[in-house]
Amino acid sequence: MNQLRKLYCRTFQAGLKIALPFLPYRKPDIVGSVKALPDILRKHGCGRVLIITDAGIMSLGLTRRLEKVLAQNQIPYFIYDKTVANPTTANVAEALEMYQANGCSGIIGFGGGSSMDCAKAVGARIAKPKQSLAKMKGILKVHKKLPLLIAVPTTAGTGSETTLAAVITDAETRYKYAINDFPLIPRYAVLDPKVTLSLPPFITATTGMDALTHAVEAYIGRSTTYGTRTNALMAVSLIFQNIDKAYTDGSDIDARRNMLHASFYAGCAFTKSYVGYVHAVAHSLGGEYNVPHGLANAILLPFVLEAYGPRIHKKLYRLSVAAGVSLEGTPYDVAAEEFITAIKDMKKRFDIGDTVKEIKEEDIPKLSHYADKEANPLYPVPVLMDAKELERFYYLLIEELPM
Repeated sequence: MNQLRKLYCRTFQAGLKIALPFLPYRKPDIVGSVKALPDILRKHGCGRVLIITDAGIMSLGLTRRLEKVLAQNQIPYFIYDKTVANPTTANVAEALEMYQANGCSGIIGFGGGSSMDCAKAVGARIAKPKQSLAKMKGILKVHKKLPLLIAVPTTAGTGSETTLAAVITDAETRYKYAINDFPLIPRYAVLDPKVTLSLPPFITATTGMDALTHAVEAYIGRSTTYGTRTNALMAVSLIFQNIDKAYTDGSDIDARRNMLHASFYAGCAFTKSYVGYVHAVAHSLGGEYNVPHGLANAILLPFVLEAYGPRIHKKLYRLSVAAGVSLEGTPYDVAAEEFITAIKDMKKRFDIGDTVKEIKEEDIPKLSHYADKEANPLYPVPVLMDAKELERFYYLLIEELPM
């Protein structure tokens, strides 16, 4: 990246960091079970509610407990279950139509990050009915109160239940963009481990590594606070203690609960301190090829950490100690290598590869442009890279043809 653009990015990031204490961040109220939702809905005067989820969640029967509780309390509900892995503007339009047609006054995002992002975007469209989602992309373009928004994560990874972001893909162009504003933070986050028990091992692994990526990228960035550093370290510690347990025994309710809390802490960290190039590249892969976001992050994380080099060794040392990978007093460079190796070993245990078979070499300039546009100047990464420099990560992911 040229020096003038670097100066612009760092000045922009410094301004945001100075503004952090004055911005209206808030944490959602934590609820431990879906059984508490009827009282919350009544408290907020919500007589009819729209549940936004996906077909996979429905097929696993994960919404049944919530449906039963709402029915027993005579609260009418409607379910939009067509959300796709990277939610599109078409998903949002369909869910919005269902919300309006049935006179709903509250939204429950039930599922992974895709369902919650779709729910947030529907809320934004309700708050600003005359404005398209495309006009809300970027920072602080919503600035109006949403209807009651409740997030019920069924995966311990996305952290969307804590964040001010909704990532949406244009249904026609496949361009993926983020809408970031404080009203998008859900009012309540339901951290109910019982809704995660049916999650398959591979999804448990990739979403858990998504949470790990959130915590790591928030911690190594240049806009951290005492609170975000604390949250990131707590998340990393919980993930390393529990992800293998949740992967090998999906019915381990303590491990499931701990992973949900790890995801929540990681979400609290990155919603203030932002993420980095792992996310920017992963989002471009999700938008173009529908690669699941957690999987893309898991594949990319060690590659990007290695590319940052010595600039992050001291911070990786602290993360590695928190993870129980390195001992206190280990040289920074050794601990950094141990931490990255631990992530690579984690990928191997979970059968997560190093390539993305969908990537076409001719798409790489376009994809790196998308990643550059998303990340710069917003993400306070430890080492700045432009589109040309980001191309290296896509080439690393291309499958080598057999000889």
